[in-house]
Amino acid sequence: MKKILLILSVSILLFACKTPSPTAQVTAKTDGKLQSGLKGNWKITSVTFPNSNYIKVNSFQIADSKCFVGSSWQFVPNNNKGTMSINSADCQSFSSAIVWSINKEGTFSLKFIDSGVKSKKVTQGYLLKLANQSESSFQLVDQVDIAGQPKEITYQFEKVN
Repeated sequence: MKKILLILSVSILLFACKTPSPTAQVTAKTDGKLQSGLKGNWKITSVTFPNSNYIKVNSFQIADSKCFVGSSWQFVPNNNKGTMSINSADCQSFSSAIVWSINKEGTFSLKFIDSGVKSKKVTQGYLLKLANQSESSFQLVDQVDIAGQPKEITYQFEKVN
């Protein structure tokens, strides 16, 4: 039993990821002002978290967190839809439609939508915290469990003109 716990602990330290959460947890009304501030095209310029040199994080169950640096995101606030794509030479390409919203508490709800699937059929998604929003940048902060301790991953977005 001790060997199993030791192997499990080591594997968690080496590889951490976050599973999708039901987006139904966000029950507060959306914040139109915060949402309209995200209108347009954005790029992730950095992904930071403690011990990032030693721990690999699979962001959104899509790719290694480092693959998201340089990814392109489009947010359309009037219908809460958009797109995202990863086009890194070191990572497998990925693109998806997204559905998103921000409530009055600053919780950012995100769902990745497969082609041909209606967004209301997708019940799993991600809840992140919106932080440091300005006209040209903002951050999304995700919490993951690493070795039994919550750690924050910060995705830094910059506006693309």
